[in-house]
Amino acid sequence: MSLPGLGQLEATPEILRLLMEGVSEEETRWKAGPDRFSIAETLEHLSHAEGHNFRTRLERMVKEDDPELELYDQDAHFASGQYSGREAEDSFDHFEEQREQNLEYLRGLPGAAAARTGKHPELGSITIGQMLNYWAFHDLGHIRQIAEIVRAQRYHPHLGPFQRYARVNP
Repeated sequence: MSLPGLGQLEATPEILRLLMEGVSEEETRWKAGPDRFSIAETLEHLSHAEGHNFRTRLERMVKEDDPELELYDQDAHFASGQYSGREAEDSFDHFEEQREQNLEYLRGLPGAAAARTGKHPELGSITIGQMLNYWAFHDLGHIRQIAEIVRAQRYHPHLGPFQRYARVNP
């Protein structure tokens, strides 16, 4: 039995690389509004969450019996500027390095590890399997977010009369 979500976790860096092809550093800083993530902030969030959220929880749940897990407050990190001021490529490189390390760790776990539990401060009891499904879901959400920013910046302004048919939500 393999762990859930691994295929998506493996694919995410390549998908993001393809989406980012030809995107300038200036474009990575563009924001649709003050409360919205830029591409650079999204990549820094992915990098930060990879080590400070997912890996930390995973290791604790593997090594300890039903540990109390810390809350990861994405909104608080965003508001504090944790995700801003970094070069997109630096964040992306760090994310890719961490992701490969996490995948190696995950590949070394038995399928039965999916049933191990931890106590989330808001959600209560969670399993590694549930967290892995959320991790893949989280990746897809940010892939969609970056794709929408690329759509809004790169293509939407140049659609001419086709803009009538096109909606963007960066």
